[in-house]
Amino acid sequence: MSSSAYEKYKLGDWDLQCGDVLPDAHIAFKTFGDPKNAAIVYPTWYSGSLFGNGQSTSPSNISTPAPYPKISFYDNVRAQHKLVTEYLGITHLHCVLGWSMGAGQTYQWITQYPDFVDLAVPFCGSAKTSLHNQVFLEGVKCALLAAKILCGGGVMANGKGSREPWTPKEKETGLKALGRVYAGWSVLTVRGRRSD
Repeated sequence: MSSSAYEKYKLGDWDLQCGDVLPDAHIAFKTFGDPKNAAIVYPTWYSGSLFGNGQSTSPSNISTPAPYPKISFYDNVRAQHKLVTEYLGITHLHCVLGWSMGAGQTYQWITQYPDFVDLAVPFCGSAKTSLHNQVFLEGVKCALLAAKILCGGGVMANGKGSREPWTPKEKETGLKALGRVYAGWSVLTVRGRRSD
């Protein structure tokens, strides 16, 4: 999504649940509809209003040479709440709904701000990422990072890795590897649900 397709809300230096600070943080967002109608928040999976997605503050758009900090759903939802209340001026939400990682954020919204939200509609997601899903996601991440010869524990985990920009060849190689892992996963998932 091009930067003109969304807005950015500046949070400043953002204190994280893990004790680190995300310097000069911002979250990307987009609004739809008439502001007079009941407000609904739709936190997405790897897109707007989620740290680390490439649009909001992410390893790809900060210049700090330190490892990217551990960010939780708590941190993301607290930032979204600040956006909703302080920038958009919303005092109550009719609904929060989300899919996949958006569902995880939906669960977080309803537990973190229970009196602020009437309804929560999480779908195809969970309140906590299962070990099975963590292993799958680590495999996808490793496929991508192998093109850059980075460690599997995360971009610059424990200070290892590189902040050098990705070359076009590294991007192509990494994304093709990531696509192959996801394609195999989706075929297995669909096959596992067939009733032949």
